[in-house]
Amino acid sequence: MRIRSIVPALGAAALATSLMAVPASAADYPVLRGSQIEDAPPPPDININWSGFYFGAFAGGTQTRFESDNGVRELADFAMLNTTIATRVNIRDMTATRPRRDSGTVFGGYAGYNWAFGDVVMGLEADYTRIDQEAPSSRVESRRIGNEFITIGSTQGARINDYLSLRARFGYAYGRLMPYFTIGAAAGRFDTNVSVYTDWGPTDANGVALGSYVGWPRMVGGAKKDVWGYGAVIGGGLEAALADNLILRAEYLFTRFNDVEGVTASLNTARVGAALKF
Repeated sequence: MRIRSIVPALGAAALATSLMAVPASAADYPVLRGSQIEDAPPPPDININWSGFYFGAFAGGTQTRFESDNGVRELADFAMLNTTIATRVNIRDMTATRPRRDSGTVFGGYAGYNWAFGDVVMGLEADYTRIDQEAPSSRVESRRIGNEFITIGSTQGARINDYLSLRARFGYAYGRLMPYFTIGAAAGRFDTNVSVYTDWGPTDANGVALGSYVGWPRMVGGAKKDVWGYGAVIGGGLEAALADNLILRAEYLFTRFNDVEGVTASLNTARVGAALKF
């Protein structure tokens, strides 16, 4: 009885040992979905070399404010130079007019060069803008001073046809975005019509004009074409690099031309542009 119980136990142990000795094949293991390891795609490159030459085109809108400047007042002073009535009336006030505005679309082109120092970007840019805006003004006023009268009429017209600017730019790059500040000088081409008409003479006791003194009425000034005015420009914007060589921008610029034949022009411009970079 003891021998019979030992034999089955030895057989079971031998069978277990043989099974452990057989190597397991790959088919014996379960396959887990998604367990295969693949190479992850590289992250997109968000950096760009902002250095280099570029040129592009832009379009936008501008509101121009025209107002009289010292030139109109100086014409009025000259017209009444060495007259006795000029000391008894404020001639300059008789030529004052309210500011006037014009607005419309603008377009043009620009080119420049950037230098990058890490994330700091400095550049120099020139542009040409076609604008074609005007807002003429005129005034006529007469006054009686004692037994004399004085009449002053003025025309104050200026049309800005186009202008050039040369600006320095200062930006800071955030990957493919770059906000920037810009400042520089501008030169504009104007057609002007600034003139002053004066008349001076005696009146009767009722204030009725009896005629003009010798040499009056007189006119000073007149129309001129292609008059150059000079001023300054300041502004800022944001550039975005869609590709290494394609850059879009949106910007605002304030430009002011001082005393163009007696008229000052101030321009508020918002525009968008696209440029190729090399």
